[in-house]
Amino acid sequence: MAADLTHFDTDGNAVMVDVSDKSETTRVAVARGRVVMAPETMALIQRRGLKKGDVLAVAQLAGIMGAKRTPELIPLCHPLALTSVKVDLSLEPENNAVAIEATCKLKGQTGVEMEALTAVSVAALTVYDMVKAVDKSMCITDIHLVHKSGGKSGVYEVR
Repeated sequence: MAADLTHFDTDGNAVMVDVSDKSETTRVAVARGRVVMAPETMALIQRRGLKKGDVLAVAQLAGIMGAKRTPELIPLCHPLALTSVKVDLSLEPENNAVAIEATCKLKGQTGVEMEALTAVSVAALTVYDMVKAVDKSMCITDIHLVHKSGGKSGVYEVR
């Protein structure tokens, strides 16, 4: 199994993958996640009733910053020249949840899946941080990759 993992050499040592021989292509990744909370917490976010400010706007910026800082957080990720990072947060009052979707894009030699997943994770953590004073029981959940394109492995899409 270890021989199939790209971040380990033949001796089992961690390595950053050498992408110097890979073709430069347009690469896109989309990730999603959710923060589930109490109905009262959802109501506070909806009416912007929190002292810390607009939860969704702050979390959106945090997600963008998270994508840009991915190689500082995930040890073997390449520093990438992202050309686009979009983070969208929407309220799902019927589920008492904040839905998060991040799309990262670049033209380069390696994918942007980790950047999209990090953007969603950081945005979700920011939602949690901003409302934890009123709801410590929130659950960050369902963080996953839903789309990846570019590179030799082609398109991956969650069905």
